[in-house]
Amino acid sequence: MKRSVYSLVLADDIIKAVDREAARIGTSRSNFINQILAAELSCITPEMRMHAIFESLTDLIGSSFQIQQQRSASLMTLRTALEYKYRPAINYRVELDRSPERFIGTLRVHIRTQNVKLIEMFNSFFMYRAAMESERLKKIGYDCTCQLTPGVFIRRLLNTGLDGDRIADAISRYLDNLNHSIQTFFIDPSGLREYASVLEEQYKSILEKYII
Repeated sequence: MKRSVYSLVLADDIIKAVDREAARIGTSRSNFINQILAAELSCITPEMRMHAIFESLTDLIGSSFQIQQQRSASLMTLRTALEYKYRPAINYRVELDRSPERFIGTLRVHIRTQNVKLIEMFNSFFMYRAAMESERLKKIGYDCTCQLTPGVFIRRLLNTGLDGDRIADAISRYLDNLNHSIQTFFIDPSGLREYASVLEEQYKSILEKYII
């Protein structure tokens, strides 16, 4: 939704009330007024679109994830624990773009550990995963845009024309599949060659319904 600058003359008491409520919900005065007017005039703001997607995602996400307190309308953070030794946590952060064009947003996966061996295992898995996804997506005409640094994997989520509920379903299915693959790998890192074909078929089944 394009934004422009306009001048409005409002009563001081109204502005004070607006500022109090905007501060309470963690947004700016302009954005809060924009949301009020959009609701009154039945317009859809980026915040409304993102809220609807995350609300659906909350209903769809698997029980293995814990939803963390959200810090902004564009962000959802989920946490799960690896079935590995002292159960290190993995955070999945989904950040939606306000004005989606080629991408609807970004997924950031981060392992919460200082253990060098665990970080190396995490990176080893995502080197495999990024290459696998890139190969599968290229076959159907899409590029996989991702980045890997020690303990952090970042992937852009493709915009393929899905509406809100289907975006939520696509993200939910992708996260469930990704988490299952990570858990499988950490249970038996040395056996990847033996079960890789199964993981790839599971990912392929998602692509048959959603490309994201």
